[in-house]
Amino acid sequence: MTDTKFPPENNLPAGYEPPKVWTWEPGNGGQFASINRPIAGPTHEKELPVGTHPLQLYSLGTPNGQKVTILLEELLAAGHTDAEYDAWLITIGKGEQFGSGFVAVNPNSKIPALMDHQPKDGGEPVRLFESGSILVYLAEKFGAFLPSDPRAKAEVMNWLFWQMGSAPFVGGGFGHFFSYAPVKIQYAIDRYAMETKRQLDVLNRRLAESEFVGGSEYSIADMAIWPWYGRLALDSSYPNAGEFLSTGDYEHLGRWARQLAARTGVKRGSIVNKASGDPGTFLPERHAASDFDTLTL
Repeated sequence: MTDTKFPPENNLPAGYEPPKVWTWEPGNGGQFASINRPIAGPTHEKELPVGTHPLQLYSLGTPNGQKVTILLEELLAAGHTDAEYDAWLITIGKGEQFGSGFVAVNPNSKIPALMDHQPKDGGEPVRLFESGSILVYLAEKFGAFLPSDPRAKAEVMNWLFWQMGSAPFVGGGFGHFFSYAPVKIQYAIDRYAMETKRQLDVLNRRLAESEFVGGSEYSIADMAIWPWYGRLALDSSYPNAGEFLSTGDYEHLGRWARQLAARTGVKRGSIVNKASGDPGTFLPERHAASDFDTLTL
């Protein structure tokens, strides 16, 4: 029987009709077919490397990965020498996130993942996954970038979890259909562009009344939000997205984005675990502050 509400000839591809039961076929997912699958668990045995520092990060320099490396570099810049860390590259395009060692740290097989081999209580190592969880853990461990006042802390947490809930619309939604999908689908691009612009306006209005997203102090909320929305505001995320979304119209967001981009911690954290780019703009692994000196070579 023909579907009069959604006639198949209007579908994409034309004539497509969803089956009664979806089945996975190798190749589903376009350019991400090699890294996505409908089941969890490891695909192969592989131990994770462990360096000399208590904090061992396994990640990739995506916006979600940058949140953690920005915080770690900001902690070091603020004098927290115990925040030294080893950052190991996880190449998700090669399926390294499905190795047994990585899955043991993060059963969801997503970057970033962190092991703390010297937790504050002196007990067994602590595993951490989900970028927001890692940010809160590190901020509380080092007593930095998260206010102790309950009202100020609540505001920072509000915006941190706003980012965690909102960014999938920007990355998996707008970014995917605008930049990565194998075909341009107007309905999808329009839907996610509208939501992305609404979120940009939310931030712009907030930053019109506050220097930083969480309040008067720089915090983990800023560090979580900048890799997604700051880079988008500066037109340094998806190609041509800044022009497409008119991000220059968001005056206060732009002020904040430029302010953070000038920070040494943000500059350094943004290039850790990046595997490619222009000379001097990426550092696949980081094991000491001196590793940044190699960028000039």
